[in-house]
Amino acid sequence: MIRVPRISLLLAGLFSVAVPSPAWAEVLRVGVSGAPPFVMPKGEPIQGISIQIWEEVADRLNQPYELIFQPNTEANLSALEKGDLDLAVGPISITPDRLANPRIDFTQPYFHGREGLMIPVKPPGLWARFRPFFGWAALSSLGGLMILLFLVGNLIWLAERRRNTEHFPRQYLHGVGNGMWFALVTLTTVGYGDRSPTTRTGRTIAGIWMLMSLLALSSITAGLASAFTVSLSRLEPSAIQDRSDLRGKTVSVVAGTTSGTWAKIYGAKARESVSLEKAIELLSQGEVAAVLFDEAPLRYYLQQKPEAPFKMAPFALANQTYGFVIPMNSALRTPIDVELLQMQRSGDVKSITDRLLQ
Repeated sequence: MIRVPRISLLLAGLFSVAVPSPAWAEVLRVGVSGAPPFVMPKGEPIQGISIQIWEEVADRLNQPYELIFQPNTEANLSALEKGDLDLAVGPISITPDRLANPRIDFTQPYFHGREGLMIPVKPPGLWARFRPFFGWAALSSLGGLMILLFLVGNLIWLAERRRNTEHFPRQYLHGVGNGMWFALVTLTTVGYGDRSPTTRTGRTIAGIWMLMSLLALSSITAGLASAFTVSLSRLEPSAIQDRSDLRGKTVSVVAGTTSGTWAKIYGAKARESVSLEKAIELLSQGEVAAVLFDEAPLRYYLQQKPEAPFKMAPFALANQTYGFVIPMNSALRTPIDVELLQMQRSGDVKSITDRLLQ
């Protein structure tokens, strides 16, 4: 497919007779690879952030070109290295390894993004909702409260068992039980009044316990609320809550992209797919724990399919910059860089990006 800028071929032919054309003014073979929103599925007109930015650059340079679709980024770069292409377009990350390649070069970056992670989202089950109430925080708080009630019950019984046998009988179990009941109603500020100390020692113990109850109850309530909040916030079907959780997990990546490298860096097992759609399909089937890919395409997928049971992880794995790729020492480098920089300063790049990402 050959694209010719706005100036007609007739005028271009007349101009070429008068002025010798530069070496790169012939029809460029432009390789295209990537996923939406950078490269949309094949069709007319061809859309995508990378495509539209390149079209604008080519139009400004009055440069005709032919789009040649490639299966993935690595195939695109390989064809460029072999001389089958003059330019590679798409969400191609500028990485140290690629910059070190003596056969290819990158233009000025036109997009700054991040490496993201898509994880599954499902409502937690009934047991998962009640599990925090049987956790260590809840059980330890309950155990500590029972010990306090037992101690206060014993102290009240010891102080009252001789002169207040009606409320606190001499029998140990009965008397301590009543003492614990008094401590409980005092703690909860219910105050039934069916049990109360009459001795000076008993009332002193009761007064101290009343003051302690205010602190004890507020501390226990705050501790339980914090523990339940943390536990409930972790009720996710995905075990990946942080970058460190990736270690040992199997994640789906798109073959021929840098996603596999990032999976390796974070200790995850990469399972390659031929496309982003296939990678997400593996996540749908539960065969992988997450999809590791460029954040912008993942967010675009969620925007297009809000009913999908997935969400973005609340962290990014790396920053990414995308640029066009050309052969080393290509005469295209400076003209393209100049136009890209002018488009960025004028806001044209942001306008294209915002329009396709919203």
